[in-house]
Amino acid sequence: MEDIRFLLDLISVRTECTTKEGYEEAASLIKEKLSDMGLSVEIYDGEEVVKDGKPRPNVVAKLDLKADKTILLNAHYDVVPAGKGWSKDPFKPVIEENVVYGRGASDDKSGITAIIWAINELGEKAKRNVILAFTCDEEVGGRAGLGYLMREVGIRADEALIVDGGFDAIYVGASGIVAGKIGVKGVQGHAGYPHLAKNPIYPLAKAIVKLEEYTRLREKKLSKLKSPPGSPHPYVWGRFSITVLRAGEKSNVIPGEAEATFDLRLIPEEDVDEAIEDLKNYLTEVSSEIGWKVELLKYEGGGNYYTEITHPFVVGFSKAVERVIGKRLEYAAELGGNDGRYTKEKNIPTLVFGPIARDSRFHGVDEFVRIKDVRMVKEVILRYLKEEAI
Repeated sequence: MEDIRFLLDLISVRTECTTKEGYEEAASLIKEKLSDMGLSVEIYDGEEVVKDGKPRPNVVAKLDLKADKTILLNAHYDVVPAGKGWSKDPFKPVIEENVVYGRGASDDKSGITAIIWAINELGEKAKRNVILAFTCDEEVGGRAGLGYLMREVGIRADEALIVDGGFDAIYVGASGIVAGKIGVKGVQGHAGYPHLAKNPIYPLAKAIVKLEEYTRLREKKLSKLKSPPGSPHPYVWGRFSITVLRAGEKSNVIPGEAEATFDLRLIPEEDVDEAIEDLKNYLTEVSSEIGWKVELLKYEGGGNYYTEITHPFVVGFSKAVERVIGKRLEYAAELGGNDGRYTKEKNIPTLVFGPIARDSRFHGVDEFVRIKDVRMVKEVILRYLKEEAI
């Protein structure tokens, strides 16, 4: 149970991505364990790319066996805020019927635990060199975490396994995102004198109704990669959602502008610039139809990627999974994103596989992970590292 005691200790450190509290304590806990295993460990602070004065320690350790290939194993220690409604203290983890409860139990401190204990049991039996990267800020984009290690520190590998996902498929890709705002400008005025103002709320509402059709158009854009098991479509599909509305400050003031925040999900192989241009063209059509200019106020996008299923890394890892669990899993792409975007950015073949079960309530109340799933993922990693590189 030493592995699970470590997981409990790690969950007990409150590492919420919003406040950054506990980051240094968690990094210290991980570093201490890796050092006890005889690994050389470095801490790289990604604060220099965000410059807000809050430390962003990223823990990196290397197992250099002079092999021909190197694999990067990554998991993140930051968590989303716990929120309200828990039946247990989210940062005082408990074990009930071989299930660990606590914020970050599945996403993603169990991933860290699975990696560390795989290496702990591996010794020097690996057929490839190993780089361990335990990072921060994945829940807020990862720029100061794995993004910093890949872009600024210059970590390189021949393949990357992101242990931050499920085990119902082998995830060879992920959806990217274009996040932004659209807006309509009017003329602010007194609500008692509406004839002297131009209210932008009504045309924005009309635009949103038109954008519901755009949601259906995006849904027709299909990936060549399968969706996660249980999805409403067999292949990953394009998505568009209006998520936030903002207009006005006071009941007797007609606002001068109205805004809507949107979330557009890319399919893994989609070109982000083409997706943005398509949205701009649609907004131009909407503007013409409603007689008001609907502007794309700001946006940023990217993060989608995929690895060809014929790649030797995919084939070899799939065999390791099959040997451990006794069946062959399908390949799929995640509907969300992950830090694999930063490894693929450097043309490193990337896979995602981890102990997060579909029912584990990650990001939800009473998050949990099953001990057997943590140890299964550990065994898969261990098995793959012992196999000859293809």
